[in-house]
Amino acid sequence: MAIRHCFDKDVDQVLFEGNSSVKRVILNRPHKLNSLSYHMIFQMIKELKAFEADPKVKIVILKGNGKAFCAGGDVLASYTCLVAGHWSYGTNFYKKQAMLDYLVATYGKPVVAIIDGIVMGGGAGLSLQATFRIVTENTWISNGALLLHELAKVFAMPETAIGHFADVGSSYFLSRLPGFYGEYLGLTGAKIRGAEMVECGLATHFMLSKDVRLLETALDEVTSDTKTISEIISKFTHKSNDKQHGAYSRLEIINKCFSRTTVEEILSSLESEAESRSEKWILDAINWIKSACPTSLKISLRSIREGRTKELEQCLIQECTIGCHIARRTVSNDFYEGVRAILLDKDKNPKWEPSKLELVTDEMVDRYFSRVDEDDMEPLQLPARSSLVDTMRPKL
Repeated sequence: MAIRHCFDKDVDQVLFEGNSSVKRVILNRPHKLNSLSYHMIFQMIKELKAFEADPKVKIVILKGNGKAFCAGGDVLASYTCLVAGHWSYGTNFYKKQAMLDYLVATYGKPVVAIIDGIVMGGGAGLSLQATFRIVTENTWISNGALLLHELAKVFAMPETAIGHFADVGSSYFLSRLPGFYGEYLGLTGAKIRGAEMVECGLATHFMLSKDVRLLETALDEVTSDTKTISEIISKFTHKSNDKQHGAYSRLEIINKCFSRTTVEEILSSLESEAESRSEKWILDAINWIKSACPTSLKISLRSIREGRTKELEQCLIQECTIGCHIARRTVSNDFYEGVRAILLDKDKNPKWEPSKLELVTDEMVDRYFSRVDEDDMEPLQLPARSSLVDTMRPKL
């Protein structure tokens, strides 16, 4: 394995453009759906800090080139390095990504994320921390285990399909959605449209994709405060007709099922609902939970539940700890098996260990939430920041 693949430094993976007052951070890896490399994260942290310190800069716009905003972290690159024994790459990638998300969440200037297409995993962690989160008819959210070539107009967090868990700050933003909607998104293969993201609070504005360039042009003239930026964005907002198929029609049943204490009880409750109503979304949720990694499901549920009482900094630190345990196979080999089955061999038949929910003990899950007992692994330390933008404003 070439070390270069771990630390891919191809030029122009991120473009930094704009005028003296408005800066654009453009993810520019369209052939890989703008999946985040270590070098991209490093570049963005460096430039965002410089923009924040520059008094002439008033606003930062995040966007992606191509049909994706960002398909998450480059899982295959991480996997390749980890199986070769480069543990420092895995831990450093986790830490740098958490630092980037925290920087955006606590940024001293307005950040506008334009999510016009696919966004998954690490892309969600980056964009959903922004002050303004704009979605279009091209935006979806899905936690299903979809292969990259099957994804079109999808927002996804497919971690549990590959033996991972809902991370990148999701224990913070999912836990702050209405009712138990966060558990629903974190544990199932649900897909929701951009308009529904606005309804539940994941996004702040919905607009048509054709108007994105007009919005950017209008924002180029910004020299004032957040209120002015909000007024400009509001001029381009559009009312979607998707509400009748969205969270409003599901939330009561979602709360009933996903308020249960354990994943086993959630699954049983969904199966009971399916006996009286054969709605596709219920059947899809059941099938997803039955096929996803049992350990990952239990980790995700606990992480989201604990996230309700934690600040973002605490959530990111805990998620980093869990991720390091997964990478180092502290408890199981599920992540490596999941990547093999879903992304490498593509047989879509991972052999999870343990293979059933009831075989995953509380003691096993506890180990993922404990300090990593390795000499070369220090807990994540996030820099002191002056403020935290309250990005989650549930609207249901």
